[in-house]
Amino acid sequence: MLAKAGIVRPVRPDKLARVGVTLTRWGRGPAAGFISGAEIAPHARAIVDDLGTLTFDEVNCATNALAHGLSDAGVNEGDGVAIMCRNHRWFVEATVAVAKIGANALYLNTAFAGPQLTEVVKREKPAAIVYDHEFSELLQQAGRRRKRFVAWHDAGDEPADPTLDSLIAAGPTDRPVAPGRIGRAIILTSGTTGTPKGADRASPESLDPAVSFLSKIPLRQGQVSHIAAPLFHSWGFAHFTIGLLLQTTLVLTRAFDPEQCLAQIERSRAESLAVVPVMMQRILELPAETRRGYDVSSLRVTAVSGSALPGDLSSNWMDEFGENLYNLYGSTEVAWASIATPADMRAAPGTAGRPPRGTTLKLYGEHGVEVPAGQTGRIFVANTMLFEGYTGGGSKEAIDGMMATGDVGHLDDAGRLFVEGRDDDMIVSGGENLFPQEVEDLIARREDVAEVACIGVEDEKFGQRLRAFVVPGGGEQPTEDEIKGHVKQNLANFKAPREVWFLDELPRNATGKVLKRELKQMEEEPSA
Repeated sequence: MLAKAGIVRPVRPDKLARVGVTLTRWGRGPAAGFISGAEIAPHARAIVDDLGTLTFDEVNCATNALAHGLSDAGVNEGDGVAIMCRNHRWFVEATVAVAKIGANALYLNTAFAGPQLTEVVKREKPAAIVYDHEFSELLQQAGRRRKRFVAWHDAGDEPADPTLDSLIAAGPTDRPVAPGRIGRAIILTSGTTGTPKGADRASPESLDPAVSFLSKIPLRQGQVSHIAAPLFHSWGFAHFTIGLLLQTTLVLTRAFDPEQCLAQIERSRAESLAVVPVMMQRILELPAETRRGYDVSSLRVTAVSGSALPGDLSSNWMDEFGENLYNLYGSTEVAWASIATPADMRAAPGTAGRPPRGTTLKLYGEHGVEVPAGQTGRIFVANTMLFEGYTGGGSKEAIDGMMATGDVGHLDDAGRLFVEGRDDDMIVSGGENLFPQEVEDLIARREDVAEVACIGVEDEKFGQRLRAFVVPGGGEQPTEDEIKGHVKQNLANFKAPREVWFLDELPRNATGKVLKRELKQMEEEPSA
């Protein structure tokens, strides 16, 4: 597997020896990734972003200087450093420099509101914050009594705090002394249903996670990868870390735009694209002549994760861009549970695929009893990438060493997983149990629907009732009766929504997940 991906390949003995020393001293984290990249291919492109191109040697030297600068400013081994940056070189350089110090990186969601940021920072207690200048106001409260450093800043900005580029310009480029500990990465949960939690994960001690990932998603050494998914999210971060092992050229843009995404693939000749489902939707919503005006024939892998693929999104994408779609289902806590290949999604649309190599997946019903194929159960996973607990205390439920994802689903006779929804999303209406996702997928397939989300709301007669929020699409405006009738024609009557509200757009977080808590807070029917 590693040889097929190009990780195991002929390398000059002297370079191989230096890489071995690097791994011994620095572990398998971001620091070792760029030190090794600079040893093996110093002049290869490492980062392409809105400011231009950096080689592995340039990033290695810059992060050496930044590590010295942060250390001189009082950031020490074992400290926490919060990073609140969009996708650009300074996200990467801050991550690598923090690792070279032996500090822990805490990744903040760029879509968080001020109170959320304050709550997270109060709980996690980072010693310093690295942030894009645009977030200065949001971080006023959270950044008090902490060292602050500005990453991205536009021309004309006058940052009050030291900037990373000034630290890099002033710092020596000699390699820092390897720390006595390997820094950890703390990825926050999405916070779609409550306060975001910090998921603590150490750097992997072996190549087993890479083997698992690459057993299903055919990434290759030295390829060009456009990571459109946010790097602070576990999905974008996974592509960043696997890219270190593969010495990938990371193509980054600060903001996602569907047409510019296609233009970036054409311009960089990207061979892989990492996205979340809503990004695919936005690309497919472009006029056909716009989509087909860009040459994206270099694209070999479209890797998607972060939320369920609604309706016929997978089929529509492959019809347009070829059999290059790979859908990973997992969570911040378990990393991955299953991966669907193009063949899986053609054979069984809507599937989340099968567990990759080194991953075990089981479905449990009541009293912790495993359920057979075809029956709904809670999804549990075991692999080498399970997180080590929440930084604020606690963990996910576990059974026999397997960790809950928080979702329910079923397996078909071929062992393919179908995720039916969150285990706390189940709605009991008139004594019948239902999960919203099946209804959402059905409604989403209508040509006059762009997006849909369903939630359960209290009902005096039935206990709960299903409410659908629909964003019209295709220039058409469906009626409430048409939506309800469509569901009744295709599913059991009790699964039909009792109310349909029309919206201009669904509330989403930075990774494209629908914020159902905001939908539940709507008390009066909004106008379309």
